[in-house]
Amino acid sequence: MAEFYPGVSKIKYEGSKSKNPLAYKYYNADEVIAGKKMSEHMKFAMSYWHTMVAEGSDMFGVGTLKKDYGSSDPMESARNKAYAAFELMDKLGIEYYCFHDRDIAPEGASLAESNARLDEISDLLLELNKKYDKKVLWGTANLFSNPRFAHGAGTAPNADVFAFAAGQIKKALDLTVKLGGTGYVFWGGREGYETLLNTNMGLELDNLARLMHLAVDYGRSIGFKGDFFVEPKPKEPTKHQYDFDSATVIGFLRHYGLDKDFKLNIEANHATLAGHTFAHELRLARDTGFFGSIDANQGDMLLGWDTDQFPTNIYDAVYCMYEVLKAGGFTNGGLNFDAKARRASNTREDIFMSYIAGMDTFALGLRIAQKLIEDGRLDTFVEERYASWTKGIGKDIVDGKLDMKALSDYAVKMGDVEVDSGRQEYLESIVNSVIAG
Repeated sequence: MAEFYPGVSKIKYEGSKSKNPLAYKYYNADEVIAGKKMSEHMKFAMSYWHTMVAEGSDMFGVGTLKKDYGSSDPMESARNKAYAAFELMDKLGIEYYCFHDRDIAPEGASLAESNARLDEISDLLLELNKKYDKKVLWGTANLFSNPRFAHGAGTAPNADVFAFAAGQIKKALDLTVKLGGTGYVFWGGREGYETLLNTNMGLELDNLARLMHLAVDYGRSIGFKGDFFVEPKPKEPTKHQYDFDSATVIGFLRHYGLDKDFKLNIEANHATLAGHTFAHELRLARDTGFFGSIDANQGDMLLGWDTDQFPTNIYDAVYCMYEVLKAGGFTNGGLNFDAKARRASNTREDIFMSYIAGMDTFALGLRIAQKLIEDGRLDTFVEERYASWTKGIGKDIVDGKLDMKALSDYAVKMGDVEVDSGRQEYLESIVNSVIAG
């Protein structure tokens, strides 16, 4: 099989002084930080959809990249795409990949034909997994591209669409188990509404939960022992999406009794579209026990849609890896690059440089986050700021010993309260000093 990226050799770590665009400056896979190799801390994954499928099209123009992989025949192209994907992962030193069902094999004229095509390509992927020692991080079903899902999948007003979506999810779970995946993601791109005038919201939410329960029951019945994930996403493409942000999704999962099987797959760009920071969404997931996996990218703050850029913001990466370390690291999740090279970055080398930039950014973020933890000043400040809750009246409140009257009596006797400084600028300067070294 001819190389698909003949001008690129295996990417090596050359250190921060290197000027080689095709070398890692900060990502050293085997370097041990906080007791684990870098590769184990981050569990980098390639996104099949952006990397192997997306051709650089946007709402104003056709693609700038050709991704037929040497054949006009859809199945031959899918086979070649698989070979190209593993060559790329091998050269980058990425151990995992994530996929939608329609990324790896073209949709057929019927669900049966689509499933047969998936069987053929997944057999090839299984062979390539073993040959290159690669793993699936998570799988999912594309329940948003086909016109049948114009009004949603699990939330569709038409029961036949719901049934079709269930059929796709069943097959995607079969593939995830077959390929050794430890996660399965629900991304509800069309699960929402444009106007309440034509929407039965209560039924739609019930049905979405019903579909997720069915998926859990089936997945466990075929031996899937990993995590189910929901990926919070606001506004795009549906105006009112049911999975708007972490808090919304956590409330949904708890309300419908799905919290024992589901965790969150947090995406940086989705967080900012929801009006939050990436770190906020991660902290909320961590503090509520829903931290699971991450889609690593960034958005353009001047644009109001999901640009899915490769991450290069050091601060975001530091705060992200700080949360990951504080959460005890990934279990079944990892850092999936749900990111694409810019439309004008249209050479084969550009995709390698994009991944290198993203992986180096998170490697640097990991290094700095560990230094912040070792430095200890942030933790000490927070501990001291909330010290009143560990003794006296604060401890009595936490322990449930006081009622409203007792608290009121205490407040009357106490008089006014002095509020201490939050010292935000000082704490931000600590981060800067650690980053600067």
